[in-house]
Amino acid sequence: MGRKIAIVGAGAVGGYAGAHMVQAGEDVTFIDPWPEHVEHMRKHGLRVTHAKDVAEFAVPVRALHVTDVQQLSKEKPVDIAFVCMKSYDTAWATMMIKQYLAPDGYVVSLQNCMNEETIAGIVGWGKTLGCIASSITVNLPAPGHIHRGAGKGGAAHTVFRTGEVHGRITDRAQEICRLVGYADSARVTNNLWGERWSKLVANVMGNGLSACTGLTGGQMLESEPIRRFSTRLGSEAIRVGQAQGYQLEEILHLPPETIARAGEGDEAAMKACDAQRLEDGKRTSSEQRPSMGQDMQKGRRTEIDFLNGLVVREGEKVGIACRANAVLTDLVTKVERGELKADPRHITELRLN
Repeated sequence: MGRKIAIVGAGAVGGYAGAHMVQAGEDVTFIDPWPEHVEHMRKHGLRVTHAKDVAEFAVPVRALHVTDVQQLSKEKPVDIAFVCMKSYDTAWATMMIKQYLAPDGYVVSLQNCMNEETIAGIVGWGKTLGCIASSITVNLPAPGHIHRGAGKGGAAHTVFRTGEVHGRITDRAQEICRLVGYADSARVTNNLWGERWSKLVANVMGNGLSACTGLTGGQMLESEPIRRFSTRLGSEAIRVGQAQGYQLEEILHLPPETIARAGEGDEAAMKACDAQRLEDGKRTSSEQRPSMGQDMQKGRRTEIDFLNGLVVREGEKVGIACRANAVLTDLVTKVERGELKADPRHITELRLN
């Protein structure tokens, strides 16, 4: 206890993890760019609900508008800053909190995508750690309200994986594990980059598809052509990760090679993928949308360039053509700009060579 924590981005993931820290008695300050969300938190606290088997709770919290962050200059410096912003907001959010860090303070990327390098470019690699939230399925349906479209992972699935960029197990990584462990199961990893790319593969398989089709996670699973396309997206991303030398971890409770082969047309692998994904779907609310699907509904900018677009760009570097990811990136971009409307037929009627 006694460490000063800042959550920069009190949205779904940051709000969920941070609310549990507050409930456990930690000193947490929430910073967020959505004015209505901050005002609601100030007046009513932060409320957390689950779709399955977990009682809701609410905690009073300290919340700051981005314009109020300069107040921190008059206070004890921040020991740990969790950056929980969209990837395209990582740089400015890190720059904003950097000046309020303690001399031994550090920044943790609790985000999708590969943002540690961006953070390290601002605060230095020695002050940069990562934390992956795996299959957390949270959203922010209204100001001051975090909802998780499932129960807790617990022993059945380790949700949080914390780690140093150099892979050594340190006291800092253990401390982050303890803090996020208030919210759900957590462990320290010596394979941050492999964990990061594995989580990116999982996001690549669902996020953009929800954004361009308008479907929920459950609806996408029910459609065989969309499931097949999802697997091909993952297969391409896995092959790129392998070519880059990442030590990939289990993805969607499946060995990476199984997903990769399924996307390449292996019948046995396709059956194994379908069986596991349909089984996993039973543990999550069928109405839950991947975060990019939520962004599209709210008219927000998506992270498509940092997910499927990144796979395409990294694939080019290692000589792997990622046709499915390139097509999806283009589709999502057009839906985002209003040139197309979200529609399952963008995928079900797609013909790729």
